[in-house]
Amino acid sequence: MVVCGDDALAHRLAAELRGVYGEQVTLVVPSAVRTVRPPVVGRASALLDRVSAAVTRAAGSGGNGGGGASSDRAAAGGASAGRAPGAGSPPEPLEAAELTEAVLAEAGVERADALALVYDDDETNIRAALTARRLNPRLRLVIRLYNRRLGQHLEALLDQASALAMAGAGTGDGATAGAGDSREPGREPGVVDASTTVLSDADTAAPALAATAVAGTSKVVQADGLMLRAMERPPPGPGQIADPGLCTLALLSATTNDPAGADGSDSSGEHGPQLLPDERSVAAATGRGTVVLETVSYSGPTAPSGRGVVPALPFAALFSRRLRWSFAGLVGCVVALVITSLVVTDENPLHATYLTLLDLFAINEPALNQSQGRQILQLLTSLVGLLLLPVLLAAVLEALGTFRSGSALRRPPRGLSGHVVLLGLGKIGTRVLTRLRELDTPVVCVEADPEARGIATARRLRVPVVLGDVTQEGVLEAAKIHRAHTLLALTSADTTNLEAALYARTVRPDLRVVLRLYDDDFATAVYRTLRSAHPYALTRSRSVTYLAAPAFAGAMMGRQILGAIPVERRVLLFAALDVAGHPQLDGRTVAEAFRPGAWRVVALDTTAPDERSPDLATDPGPDAPARTPGLVWDLPPGYVMGAGDRVVLAATRRGLAELLGRRRRDRTNP
Repeated sequence: MVVCGDDALAHRLAAELRGVYGEQVTLVVPSAVRTVRPPVVGRASALLDRVSAAVTRAAGSGGNGGGGASSDRAAAGGASAGRAPGAGSPPEPLEAAELTEAVLAEAGVERADALALVYDDDETNIRAALTARRLNPRLRLVIRLYNRRLGQHLEALLDQASALAMAGAGTGDGATAGAGDSREPGREPGVVDASTTVLSDADTAAPALAATAVAGTSKVVQADGLMLRAMERPPPGPGQIADPGLCTLALLSATTNDPAGADGSDSSGEHGPQLLPDERSVAAATGRGTVVLETVSYSGPTAPSGRGVVPALPFAALFSRRLRWSFAGLVGCVVALVITSLVVTDENPLHATYLTLLDLFAINEPALNQSQGRQILQLLTSLVGLLLLPVLLAAVLEALGTFRSGSALRRPPRGLSGHVVLLGLGKIGTRVLTRLRELDTPVVCVEADPEARGIATARRLRVPVVLGDVTQEGVLEAAKIHRAHTLLALTSADTTNLEAALYARTVRPDLRVVLRLYDDDFATAVYRTLRSAHPYALTRSRSVTYLAAPAFAGAMMGRQILGAIPVERRVLLFAALDVAGHPQLDGRTVAEAFRPGAWRVVALDTTAPDERSPDLATDPGPDAPARTPGLVWDLPPGYVMGAGDRVVLAATRRGLAELLGRRRRDRTNP
């Protein structure tokens, strides 16, 4: 395996492949990657003093909620953090200022099974992918791209180039996809599994970040038309029975009442979170919260969202509330005048309405020789007509102003409350903003750069934006932080996120805070201090690389991971697998295939292969039975899975690695 990148995702992915899957990994990084981020303690000593000050200020104050944390691992040394026991020291990274053809050849791309290009720059990844495909047509490519539409075209182009190159060279000469005996079980010799997968770390992490900001308990995985929704539930009270949902995915930590140990991880032992427990463990885990699977559905392949589509302005957005009430009052007056005209003149309704409108617009003859009631009615109608003129003029000016400001940034409305304050409109912030708007959640964005990537998205979605440095006074106040429900700090600077969270807590101690921190030790210290200062306010930290790395690693292994949900400081994966070639599933019942703590089948996908996403489609063969599209989630425990089945399963990282069954190479004889 070859991993090329310039940020924490590359190191996290290398650690995932080496520590979980037991793969040989060559890591290619820029020569300056080790000096990109200085030590955290040196950068944030002043902010840690503010944390201590926050503890003093918040003594005795509290809110409502609770939480756990998960954060980014440091890039430096990250590759060794996930090393399997006994695997030895990781090899020294290959440093290169530019990813040229010579560097790829030195990294062994011509003999590699898979290559991951996870640079933060799309152009760099595309250029390297074209070069790597030419060097090794059999190579499995995993590319990090932010542009979804470009990614679809690039996948088709590189797969076509691979097919043509292998057709010209011939694949029946016994060549394999890589060096050594690296074939997966069930793969025939000489069969090449060349594929191209384009992923986005922003798309992978956005659902989890948005769900944490909105409800703090809802966890949604949505990919390739499959939608899975999990819910974090508190422990049941005395005499209550917890609803197990479709199945119990995890047991939360038994230390949730301890602020210093509430953030359970793999090192928490028996008190930490327990993934994929069996029924006996669930029954014995009294007083522990659970994560249950509530919904599994299929809605067809998801289409990427279009660009540049300006939503139609609703009628209510054209006019202010006062103007709409003015119109309503005038319409009511006109209706009352028509009814009065019917009584006074004894005319038919149509003629009475006509006369009233003529009087309203002052184009009727004076009622000199008519009854006194008719004359008074005409005067009143003319007065209403005079009142109508300024209202019509205000409506025209306001509508023109609305259309002119349709391309401008909106300001937060006066009465806004219960909203999410989103800091940072970079790659991650933009995707999270889109997700929040899909959930109809009110959002106010704060961004220092007026040319940031997400400014255009916020303008298109008509989301209020406050331009300014969040560390300056008055910026968070302009975003109505004192009436907000959640602060979601997603900038790329740890100090900015931390300072915003600390200041927001001084304004509102019970504010829900979700922040993104880079260094794991620093994030743990900050989290515990904030929990001590505000024990009843929810504080969470999420890592984009921690959520995205398993999906990239699974794609390098030739499997499409649908998504991941964080369970405190652990992660649970959802993947769609064909039963064929997996002895742990093939010919076994659903109950027999369940491995507590490793994997669990949650649904059977009965969608025809040609109706699935191209990334997940497989050839069922001419003798495959016809299936009705959909998902069967209530599989009986005695159902026997066959080679023609395709299942959706929940798995831990190590459980999925074991299920894939890839043989570990002898590191002494590579």
